[in-house]
Amino acid sequence: MEKIADMRKIRQRLAEPVGFVATMGYLHEGHLALVQRAREENSSVVVSIFVNPTQFGPKEDFKSYPRDTKRDLAMLKPLTDIVFMPVSLEMYPEDFDTWVVPGDITERLEGAARPVHFRGVATVVAKLFNVVQPTRAYFGQKDAQQVAVVKRMAADLNMDLEIVACPTMREADGLAMSSRNVYLTPDQRRSAPVLFKALTLAQALWKQGETDAGVIRRRLAGLIEEERPAEISYISVAHPETLKEMHRIKAPALVSLSVKFGKTRLIDNIVLE
Repeated sequence: MEKIADMRKIRQRLAEPVGFVATMGYLHEGHLALVQRAREENSSVVVSIFVNPTQFGPKEDFKSYPRDTKRDLAMLKPLTDIVFMPVSLEMYPEDFDTWVVPGDITERLEGAARPVHFRGVATVVAKLFNVVQPTRAYFGQKDAQQVAVVKRMAADLNMDLEIVACPTMREADGLAMSSRNVYLTPDQRRSAPVLFKALTLAQALWKQGETDAGVIRRRLAGLIEEERPAEISYISVAHPETLKEMHRIKAPALVSLSVKFGKTRLIDNIVLE
């Protein structure tokens, strides 16, 4: 289904409650885990597939982002009632000129590295919420800052729905599932699990009583730097809702990191409870 008007007509006939999963397609087991959770907790399930152009910077991978709609639809068929697949002009007409601009929470981490990213994310998610009118919307914890931004937007704009954060799904070696993993060369793929190794080290240090966030950042950086060709973009120990950096850790704390392998940036995180 591609038209907003058609989606709205069918939405009126869906049994309540309605669960919703927003995706950019090229689905993996992580996406399907979100859809399965929505299926278990709701009478109806809607999934969107839309590679949102407004969340990509001018030098990012919008044109090359992996796409396989036929495969995606086959994976979703047993789990969903509706798959909404709008085209760009349906979501952003030529005269489009209204944006949802998140505040302070986007000035750090991914927001600092990708200045237009969260304006695009917040705008498209708000539009999808308006069209689908879900009871619950499901997001993966791998994109922790995105979850925080969407939760804040929903609260600040009095959106009548529940935002559900679901655990990160991982490959057997710990690498967080991501559509962008297909960009990795064989050597880079062998190195990529260092992200999860670093997060596991943070968890171990915390359990051993380490509360100095600077020590944890340095230990994680030392581990990652041993793994070539990994290039650290950031290592953060922050409050999970405000994303403000901590000096002395008080649980809960979000340990998040971004590491480049060639041109591919991977992100991952863990919450110290």
